[in-house]
Amino acid sequence: MQEPAMPDLPTPQDAAEAALFSECWDAVLSYADLCTSGSAAGRQLATEAFGRGIHEAREAEAQERITGRRTPRLPRIPLLLTAVRTTAAAWEAEGKGHRLDPDLRLWLNSEKAARYTGPPLKRPLALRGLKDMQEPDAALLWLAEVEALPLPDVARRLGLDPAAAEQELVQVRALFRDRCQRNRLDSPMDPECRSYARLLDAVTRSPDAETPKDVSRHLATCVECAEAAACLRLHDGGTPGALASGVIGWGGLAYLERRRRAAEAGLSGGRADAGTDRGIAVGAVTRPRIGRAGILAAAVIVSALALTVPLMQLGDSGEQVSASGDPADGAIAVSTPSPPPLGTTAGPTRTSRPPTSRPAGTPGATGNGDSDAEPQGKSTSPVAGPSTASAPVSRTPSTCRVAYRVVDEWSDGFQATVTVTSSRALDDWSIRWTFEDGQRITRMWDGTFTQDGSEVTVRAADYDKKVAANGTFAVGFIGSWHDGNARPRAFTVNGAGCAASG
Repeated sequence: MQEPAMPDLPTPQDAAEAALFSECWDAVLSYADLCTSGSAAGRQLATEAFGRGIHEAREAEAQERITGRRTPRLPRIPLLLTAVRTTAAAWEAEGKGHRLDPDLRLWLNSEKAARYTGPPLKRPLALRGLKDMQEPDAALLWLAEVEALPLPDVARRLGLDPAAAEQELVQVRALFRDRCQRNRLDSPMDPECRSYARLLDAVTRSPDAETPKDVSRHLATCVECAEAAACLRLHDGGTPGALASGVIGWGGLAYLERRRRAAEAGLSGGRADAGTDRGIAVGAVTRPRIGRAGILAAAVIVSALALTVPLMQLGDSGEQVSASGDPADGAIAVSTPSPPPLGTTAGPTRTSRPPTSRPAGTPGATGNGDSDAEPQGKSTSPVAGPSTASAPVSRTPSTCRVAYRVVDEWSDGFQATVTVTSSRALDDWSIRWTFEDGQRITRMWDGTFTQDGSEVTVRAADYDKKVAANGTFAVGFIGSWHDGNARPRAFTVNGAGCAASG
């Protein structure tokens, strides 16, 4: 069945919205690609969601002008990402759900999705906390933590003093914690949750504070309190996961990993030379993209002439696919400049600032795709920081290099990526390795896996089989461990041993 033609992106009312398109489109497209069953459907969903988000922002600004009161709303990028989720829900209701990811469809028809649109006091704590912040503060937190942009670039985008940006971010993190704590205390809670509320605030303030056993047991079974712990604990690197999962919902951690990889490759959200003059649209900006597994793809030309932004054919989208969307994690007032008009700032060059993410639900076993789970209290255990480890070196001449990276680790599970660079062009690929400690893979993205004891075989996803000479491809997965979590050994690609990558 042929995909329906993709409509043009709504024509922006002014150059500010043209700049907004240049600045935010890749983020919207990245999440829309996660939500759909193919690249054409992803482009369609991103296009409709972008128009929906722009319309929502216009209405909010018009209402503020009429009433003279600030309407609580999300910053630009998370607002557009929630528009993707809302548009996906509309597709499901309109009979177009076959174009969405099957796991997303299950989520949309569950109580988990209803939390994001139901009574405000029942919505995820991170969503409420971010909305309660002034928009410039919330934008600073989102760009630095979730989009993984380096602070100098964030400062340029928001009109901040780069020398003071780090201190601003510290204050904004504290402000986010304060807003979350206030919202938590205002929420309806059963007596047991209420009895732990003050203690939870205390034990999450200090990295040296021990969590009492009864609190740990409670957090292991209470979704709302586990979310609260993730938002309140600022010192273990869990804030990006708390924000992405609490605001976006389904696929939050998958989106987080995509943005980290995009930032590492310098491809996330616009260029330093894109629209450097405020209010002037970008003309013929060429931006390389990252494929689903983080592979550099063909350049895309986004032409945004002063008052018009026609949607170009963008090809496959995204950076890396899927984990689940779950949380992991201020009271100082912050004085920052008022936000510029909608979308008037330029997108800067990206470098690496990898966030950590803590999948908090117990992942279900599956061979491919992505799914979502609510937190189940994994945030109570201190999380080991992300680590990078190279795979053992094969003794035979190698045409590939492999790097194994633990993204996050918790008491009985972990998230990792395997990245391969091949000096030869490949029409198809498979990776094999052996776990040292009997680890088990429970969920994988960008590939399909089989596991026989400690031996793992991963085959390419249909959309990611071909690799150019000196090209890179990657898979990510969630796994479980018990007695140890040593890095795997004996990596091969298409049967040939791979050398360790630096």
